[in-house]
Amino acid sequence: MKIKLSFLTIALLSSGCALINQPKPAAWAYSGQEGPENWGSLSSNYATCTTGTDQSPINLSGFVDAKLAPLTVRYNANASDIVNNGHTIQVNFQRGSILSINDHQYELNQLQFHSPSENQIDGKSYPLEAQLTHTDKLGNLAVLSIMFSKGMENPTLKDIWALMPEKADVKNNQLPAISAKGLLPNDLAYYRYNGSLTTPPCTENVLWLVLKQPLTAAAGQIEHFGHIIDTPNNRPLQASNARKILE
Repeated sequence: MKIKLSFLTIALLSSGCALINQPKPAAWAYSGQEGPENWGSLSSNYATCTTGTDQSPINLSGFVDAKLAPLTVRYNANASDIVNNGHTIQVNFQRGSILSINDHQYELNQLQFHSPSENQIDGKSYPLEAQLTHTDKLGNLAVLSIMFSKGMENPTLKDIWALMPEKADVKNNQLPAISAKGLLPNDLAYYRYNGSLTTPPCTENVLWLVLKQPLTAAAGQIEHFGHIIDTPNNRPLQASNARKILE
């Protein structure tokens, strides 16, 4: 989280007081001593990874018919950059791409990929999952999740894969027009549950919208992602703790 300059900061600078640099977030990983089973103990900021009761991902099952409102998506071709952050490939978006539920709007911020899938549906794991993270005006988070099965090549994945940096901590901001719309199936029917971020700090109160209809990705596309990230980057399933999975 960036700190904006305030009157207090300006006063400190004028008086010759040095500002203390914010410490870097604690390192974490998908295996070893910094792996998921230890996330909660790596930093006090990550405690929710252990103590939280609404953690993600989960196995979606025992669905409750809730006649969910349809999703409305207005995504623009406004990707700003693609980053290899060492944990995943992340596509960042400029403002203006909107997901609406019952006229409540969330703005698309970023897209990340996980292989194999983090969430499962009725015990089924998929070789790839795309997660599109959105925020509303109050800062509430909503994640739209799309599963991929092996099959035909996905054109939007092809475009992203051609531009993704192969080394960690490298950003590519020389992008053509890329929209996340190409990662959505025709049918936007979905499951809904309350969960968390799947990486530290594992923040809860995240609205999860998992699309029922999977897309396809070529075996080579899935393998190429695995080669770039060089490790399975899925957090293990978390306890559902009697949460209702709505459909």
